[in-house]
Amino acid sequence: MKISEVQTKILQLKREKDICILAHSYQAREIIEISDFTGDSYQLSVAAGKAPHKTVVMCGVRFMAETVKILSPHKKVILANGGAGCPMAEQMDKELIGAVKKQFPDYTVVAYINTTAALKTICDVCVTSSSAVTIIDRIPNDNILFLPDCNLGAYVAAQLPHKNVKLLQGGCPIHAAVTRGDVEKAKSAHPNAVLLVHPECVPEVVRLADFTGSTSAIMDYAIKSDEREFLIGTEMSIAENLQYLCPDKRFYCLSQKLLCSNMKLTTLIDVLNCVESTSGGGEEIVLDNETIASAKICIDKMIELGG
Repeated sequence: MKISEVQTKILQLKREKDICILAHSYQAREIIEISDFTGDSYQLSVAAGKAPHKTVVMCGVRFMAETVKILSPHKKVILANGGAGCPMAEQMDKELIGAVKKQFPDYTVVAYINTTAALKTICDVCVTSSSAVTIIDRIPNDNILFLPDCNLGAYVAAQLPHKNVKLLQGGCPIHAAVTRGDVEKAKSAHPNAVLLVHPECVPEVVRLADFTGSTSAIMDYAIKSDEREFLIGTEMSIAENLQYLCPDKRFYCLSQKLLCSNMKLTTLIDVLNCVESTSGGGEEIVLDNETIASAKICIDKMIELGG
């Protein structure tokens, strides 16, 4: 079958079966084209809650599907490829952070949304890369234990010097792999390009950027900018997707290291299998009521402080 034929079949089946398809911005273009909503993990969770569909197919990684289930527990949530995990989300577990909390009892525990549902159950506040600075600034306590991404945490700490931010050694291995040398090489190849990077990159890379922001913020900046060339310092799918959205501009991936194999696990055929048989394709996300209720507390706090 041709890609267009598979897409047509998916579109037909999702309408017939009343299925909502969510695609993270890092997904392949052929998946984004058949999705109902595209965005970052939190944007997709909000969209899923507002959608009238009873079944949601998440084209992303496990923690994203878990977040959808936490915010929409009455819906059937299917991860399009059950093997799609997130190394950062899996770095720290409930037991480890429970022990760390005992060492720092007067700290507010802030969890990046890129964490498991189980870990969120013992955290005080959740944040996204776009809301972290605003939310942490609004937390009454100046003592903050931020996890798991130490690079995003360092970026937040630099913006909020009045806060005492305790960091743990964790983070996105994809973004963290990019070096100053990679930046210098890319700038040499494209001297007129504006450098846009994600705060999950190491501090020395962030300091070289013309703009630092979340995936959605990077895309918004590039779309609205009058500049014509951009170096994109986040997962390479963003450079490709921006090229489709802005054909009159040029987008270059900052480094070949910016390839998330977990995001690339999901294929168009995975999505087809899910809509053909929601009991046979993908993996249904099942969370017990206690986990959902406990994990939702830190997400609700995020919404309260971020509003």
